[in-house]
Amino acid sequence: MLLAIDVGNTESVIGLYALADEELGEQAAGVGIGVEGEPSRRGLRYHWRLSSVPDRTPDEHAILLTQLLDLEGLDITTAVSGISICSSVPSMTTGLRQMAQRWFSRVPCVVVGPGVRSGMAIRYDDPREVGPDRIANAIGAYHLYGGPALVVDMGTATTFEAVSASGEYLGGAITPGVSISLEALFQHAAALRRVELVEPRSVIGRSTAESIQSGVLYGFAAQVDGLCQRIKGELGGDPTVVATGGLSELIAPYCETVDHVEPWLTLEGLRVVYERNVAPHAPR
Repeated sequence: MLLAIDVGNTESVIGLYALADEELGEQAAGVGIGVEGEPSRRGLRYHWRLSSVPDRTPDEHAILLTQLLDLEGLDITTAVSGISICSSVPSMTTGLRQMAQRWFSRVPCVVVGPGVRSGMAIRYDDPREVGPDRIANAIGAYHLYGGPALVVDMGTATTFEAVSASGEYLGGAITPGVSISLEALFQHAAALRRVELVEPRSVIGRSTAESIQSGVLYGFAAQVDGLCQRIKGELGGDPTVVATGGLSELIAPYCETVDHVEPWLTLEGLRVVYERNVAPHAPR
């Protein structure tokens, strides 16, 4: 199976996919069962979300992955037949690459970055500046929904990725994410305290806690809608808007422009990139 690892600044998402040529019953036909029994049309068998720890050593990465698979009754030495990685944290990129070289030397490993065949033309002024997670998101969205497409990734930062009708990565926008904005608010406003992010009784908050909840949920939803509308105006056509990231399931329900929520979109992009570099003839 393919071990897909998406390392973000705050959290890392790990998924285990059935590869196209593996005999796994229903999985081989692309009908898998996910970690809680939900259907996974794309072969995603298991997924985990962890805190990103930049100073974790290669051996610690190996131990952690071994323990995660062991919880599911899987032996990492036989379950993993390929690895695909994208990382926004350079020190973790190095650690994971070294882990793969030491503990999985016989397993193909693809690290998204310069020199890796993505199958998507990048129209950025300097393609090397584009984060690998942004490329994986764009590839995943185009693979699932075609183009034009617009990805909104709600993580540490909120990023927007525009994909043309012909599958070109055109660029996007980056804004501070929910967590960054809230942390700055609490640090600079002594009278405000942290609150649970749930829907308030009304947009007009009747307490400080409800006012913060309203500002975060409706304010960030309005930001997403506003930027999506402006990007749509430049992109043309009727792009499919796909939301992903750790906070997408919290914010997206309050957005008017979001068509689909795909929590594992980056992992899907990693799967596609892996197949294009290691198994180019696998079904897509």
